[in-house]
Amino acid sequence: MQISHLGIHESVEAVFPPEQLREELSALDPSVAVVGDRDALADCDALVTFAYRESFLDADLEWIHSIQAGYDRFPLSELEEAGIILTNSTGIHGTSVGETVLGTMLEIARRLHAFARQQAPHEWNRPDWDEPFTLQHEPICVVGLGTLGQGIAKRADAIGMHVTGVRRSAESVPHVRTVYANDDLHEAISDARFVALATPLTDETEGLMGEAEFDAMRDDAYFINVARGDCADQDALVAALRDGDIAGAALDVFEEEPLPEDSPLWDMDDVIVTPHAAAAEVDYYRHIAELVRENTLHIDADEELTNRVV
Repeated sequence: MQISHLGIHESVEAVFPPEQLREELSALDPSVAVVGDRDALADCDALVTFAYRESFLDADLEWIHSIQAGYDRFPLSELEEAGIILTNSTGIHGTSVGETVLGTMLEIARRLHAFARQQAPHEWNRPDWDEPFTLQHEPICVVGLGTLGQGIAKRADAIGMHVTGVRRSAESVPHVRTVYANDDLHEAISDARFVALATPLTDETEGLMGEAEFDAMRDDAYFINVARGDCADQDALVAALRDGDIAGAALDVFEEEPLPEDSPLWDMDDVIVTPHAAAAEVDYYRHIAELVRENTLHIDADEELTNRVV
């Protein structure tokens, strides 16, 4: 495989300006250009993209790089049949997502989200004496211990939380005191004050958190989702929140995005809604550029590509 022309699809503007990435990659041997759905795509051997378009299959591409870790939007079997390599951006989001989760837990525990909502109407109300709490010694269960989950675990451990986790096997993970296998999910989440979902979306994880799982959680527990919206049953979550089966939630991903205006989640007092932005940071494009540069070197050396999915 030889890459002469690298395209940066305009859809990456959902995360950062495509021109930023083009400038960062300007020293590469392949020519680098920002391309859209209708222009110059046919001239590209490789493409860096946020979105997937059916036209990619017919563009004679050798390699597609997704700027996200998740690749559920890409038709893997069709790409494989077309001989197109797909790589993703797993491994770069541990810090940003970990800090986002830590931030939302601090908001909840210290009631900062409630104070923020009071500021616009100029309200001066202190919480009831038993509402605020500290995160030190509170138990958190991180479901999914890949890059995102380990980023969460590291930061939760650093402030003194009691960190447990769930993964396919019960092998130990840094900063996690106890690791449960997938089959022991209910036991793992039953005593946690916070349950943070950080799995990729697969056939096995679709609907992973549902009615039975929310029933298994403590009634003073909070659910955090930085995985994918379809990894949790949103109707079951709304019901659990309404019925007081759990205390609240911090949600960055949803079954439908943007979250519809009529969703009850918008108006629930102890629900924090963020617009699928947990991984957002000013250096995002630099992390993508590093992965792309690394893989162009692998291609030149006829070596296996980093983060190859297909």
